[in-house]
Amino acid sequence: MRIRISGPWNLFIVTGLVALVWLVFGQTIKFPFINFDDPEYVYEVPEINSGLTLHNIQWAFIHWPSTNWFPLKNISHMLEFQFFGFNPGAFHFTNVFLHALATLLLFLLLQRMTGSSWRSAFVAAIFAIHPLRAESVVWIEERKDVLSGVFFMLTLAGYLH
Repeated sequence: MRIRISGPWNLFIVTGLVALVWLVFGQTIKFPFINFDDPEYVYEVPEINSGLTLHNIQWAFIHWPSTNWFPLKNISHMLEFQFFGFNPGAFHFTNVFLHALATLLLFLLLQRMTGSSWRSAFVAAIFAIHPLRAESVVWIEERKDVLSGVFFMLTLAGYLH
């Protein structure tokens, strides 16, 4: 299966979807960590905030902070600490980026399945700004949801192939 952006309208739609996600959620890069879950799941966990090391990757698969086991989420946070340190804007940016990626994948998959660019764009736009996505994109600890969104779209692509 080849998913490609072809034609000026598709490029316009893809650009519009990315702009829509950025318009709604881009402001989050100015948001701080919050004291609700971020300390115990993200920045107060030494294995996460010390960055990406072999020990920390192993830790992600055999331990879990505060009764939740999400190794890929923890590894993604380790990667951010490795490159950006304690900058909450980078964590928020990654969530926005992953949500935009899931939105684009959804559009491209629906377009491939249905052959309709505009209907696919409409569904992807609703997904992009739906209130159920807001918590997942804005809350750093909800990285697991935006990651699962990307992996779900990739799973659909694999099924379509």
